[in-house]
Amino acid sequence: MTILADSFLEDLNSTNGTLVNGQPIKKHFLRNNDIIELGKYKLKYMADLQAGAAASDFEKSSAIRSGALKLPSELQLAPTESATRSSIGMASQPKPPMPGMAAAIQLLNGPNAGKELELSKTLTTLGKPGLQVAVIAKRPHGYFITHVEGRQFPIVNGKALDAQAVPLGDHDVIEIAGIKMEFFLRH
Repeated sequence: MTILADSFLEDLNSTNGTLVNGQPIKKHFLRNNDIIELGKYKLKYMADLQAGAAASDFEKSSAIRSGALKLPSELQLAPTESATRSSIGMASQPKPPMPGMAAAIQLLNGPNAGKELELSKTLTTLGKPGLQVAVIAKRPHGYFITHVEGRQFPIVNGKALDAQAVPLGDHDVIEIAGIKMEFFLRH
């Protein structure tokens, strides 16, 4: 799957598994020159220069542990090196954040209501794998949310997403796996 300039590979519980650079993976953020092994076949992933720049930005970012916020098992928040493939498009045009503007999400319900997560990484996953997962992508022209996995699509401001990415605006309310959270820009 490719989200904007970032590509991901997911093994869908195959019998022999999938290896990237000799390591078994479930989901993996692909980097230029990665070697993908599918059974007896080996494929070399080659990214174009623009995609490579996005991967470089991602590699420079540090990871946040999903347990850092002590969230319930119903919802996990964590930057990710993986997601599943979807197309990216623009469904609406809220006022984009200024370049370099920081953003965060704040949980609005549940036992962790009031807790915040800074969206400082290129990609942040929201939800519970196997149930409902979405990704927020940080781009130079704003933040975008995309459905990744699950039968139910995330809800933004009361409207269910489709397969297309949706730009997030200041104070948008997101609902994933029954947990509501507010996206906001730090001024």
